[in-house]
Amino acid sequence: MAFNHADQLSFVFGLLGTIVSFLVFLAPLPTFYRIYKKKSTEGFDSLPYSVALFSATLTFYYAFLKTSALMLIIINSIGFAIESIYLVVYMIYAPRRAKIYTAKLLILFNIGFLGLIILSTSLIIRESHLRLTAVGWICAIFSVCVYAAPLSVMKLVITTKSVEFMPLSLSFSLTICAIMWFFYGLLIKDFFVAVKFVILSKL
Repeated sequence: MAFNHADQLSFVFGLLGTIVSFLVFLAPLPTFYRIYKKKSTEGFDSLPYSVALFSATLTFYYAFLKTSALMLIIINSIGFAIESIYLVVYMIYAPRRAKIYTAKLLILFNIGFLGLIILSTSLIIRESHLRLTAVGWICAIFSVCVYAAPLSVMKLVITTKSVEFMPLSLSFSLTICAIMWFFYGLLIKDFFVAVKFVILSKL
């Protein structure tokens, strides 16, 4: 009975985590609508979106290796699509220097790092459980980077003395998102999902 109860709770927290994560992915939508309307990126940095795209792809790889992580596969597929759209819009309206910088980030993260991780874990680590553990640790570290990436605009906030570049709603949503996935990971006994919040709480 307790096992069934834990399954039900994990489903609830997984579903809530998926919903909140979806809302987090949509949080920058007003920013990109503004970019589209003004035809200018207005000093916004592409780093948070490049890191988020990489994290979504990497977590999808982890979920694929895990084989029983449908919710992680769904939300990271959605995240990959949304972040890709953001970056396409950014690349259209960014100045030349920002476009080159963003292209370098995408090549570094989504071709260089991701390719290296997939190749090294596939070729060097033969045992599937060790490969899953290695990718899990990498995912946990880069998930923290996703939550910390919006802090890259802190300089802009201080310079302009305006919080429009770092909305409170995004910070709040990230915290709620981390809490949902922490309990989901705890209930399914997946340390690498739960650790996102454990590490974040110490930042």
